[in-house]
Parts: sequence; structure tokens; C-alpha cells
Amino acid sequence: MSRVVLFGGSGFFGPVILKKNQEIISIGRTPPPKEITNKHIHLNNLDDLSSLDNIDFDKVIFLIGSSNHHEINNKITMGIDFNVYPTQKILNYLKKRKVKKFICFTTILLYDQSKMKLPVGEDQEIDPYVNKYVFSKYLSEQIVKFYSKDVPSIIVRLSNIYGYTKLKRPDLVPTIMQDIFEKESVKIWSNKPERDFIFTEDAADAVLKLIDSDFEGIINLGSGKKHSLLEMTNIIEKISGKKIFSENKNVSGPMKFTTDISKLQKVINWEPKFSLKTGLEKTYNVMKEYYLKGL
Repeated sequence: MSRVVLFGGSGFFGPVILKKNQEIISIGRTPPPKEITNKHIHLNNLDDLSSLDNIDFDKVIFLIGSSNHHEINNKITMGIDFNVYPTQKILNYLKKRKVKKFICFTTILLYDQSKMKLPVGEDQEIDPYVNKYVFSKYLSEQIVKFYSKDVPSIIVRLSNIYGYTKLKRPDLVPTIMQDIFEKESVKIWSNKPERDFIFTEDAADAVLKLIDSDFEGIINLGSGKKHSLLEMTNIIEKISGKKIFSENKNVSGPMKFTTDISKLQKVINWEPKFSLKTGLEKTYNVMKEYYLKGL
């Protein structure tokens, strides 16, 4: 029987995966939120992984890294320090363990916007030199490929993932929700872009199926549907009763994006269960509970 460990269980996505499978062992410096009952093993950093030698596992979900585009793009080495080095360190250790599967996460922002055809499939061209954030994710992918002979791996290129969290994060939906509960006025840069939003619970279901599949390589993970930020904010306004103002600023990334998930659906028997409306409703209701309980 396979034993799965997850690095990064205290972050945005990790707790959702752990909650869906309590047999998965959490490994990291910070334990998951207190409502997560999975076993947790403390690991101070990735420089010395010998403490894991006696832990029985053969599959790894790796969520250590940063998705803070703005901060990485404004700091010279942050992308390397947070996204590249951790990937190198864990894979250098795992090649000695003979694991069955390693799964990690990059971004759909790797796809070349100037040559993009919707929906965007894995065979479309990439442009890793757009900014420091995208480049750090590209380098992470190259490291995974370098070790792939010793460590069978899946690289998941995530679309716009959203959901509930107690963390202060730069992600659009959690930021809007936090502003609803904390501020008088809620603002976003622009409501014009059209994005492929995937709810964390749906994404977690897909990841748990992927880790048990025979697939190796790069695969997209999104909803396969495109929604404008105006549509999204209208839904949140109806749920919360609070007005969201667009400042009509320029935003990074493609103005229109839809993920081609046909490859994913061939590999695993999976369909998103949440529409944008039901996913946003659950995000709002869970985060409302967090604030009522004082986080």
C-alpha cells in the first residue's frame, strides 16, 4: 500500500488536500491548521532531510514555494530561493528513496501569450522569460525533468486556483473576501480579464487521483471554463451584499484564458464539482466562519 507525504501542509492548498485524505502525512516547519487531524512531522528546513530516512513513504505531494508574483518580480533572488532551490533539494534526496511518484505545481502563465490559442493545451509554446516569477517556475520544471529518470514525476500547471484560507495571501479571491470582512471599501485592479478559476476542493480531488495514476509529465489543471472578473465580482457582491469597485488598472497575464483539460480527463476520471458560483459561496461562508471565530 502506498504511503503519501505532503510538504507544505500549512499553506493555501495543502490543508484542503490533507482534509480529503487523513492518511497523508504532513511534513514541514509549520503544522497544518488545528482542524486538520493528519499526522504531522516537523522538518525545520530542506537542507538536511536525513530525519526522513526512517519514515515510510513512496509518494510525495510538494507544495513548498511561493506564488507571490509581485514580490518575486521585485526581489532579485526570491524566485530562486523559494521556488527553485527547494525543488532541487527535495529531488536530490528523493532520488535515493526510489519513490513511485512526485507531484509539484507550476503555472499556466508559462504559456506564450503572443501565440496562445484557447483553450490552452500542454503542447502550446511557452515563454519562460516574461518575468522573474514565471522564470522561477520554468527553472523548477527543468529541475524536475533532470531528476525524472530517478524520480517519476508529474508537473501540474495550475490555472487560477481559489478558495478559503486563514492566511494573508496575494491571491485575488481570498484578498477580496478578507477585504469584505475587514474594510469599508473593496477594490480590485480590474474586472476586465477573463480567467479559468478552479476551486481548491476540485483541484485537490484531481491531485489525489493524479498521485495514484501511472501518468508522468506535464499536465494542466483548471476548470476548463472561462469567467470574467466582472462576473466573479457580481457573484461575490450578491453573496456578501458589499460593492466591489474596479480601479481599471493594467494587470499582468493574458486578458483571456481557458485551460484545455482534455489530457487531464483522459488520465483521471474527474470533473469539477463546483461551479464558480457554488465555489465562491463556499469560500465566503467558510471565511465568514473564520472571522466570526476570530480566525
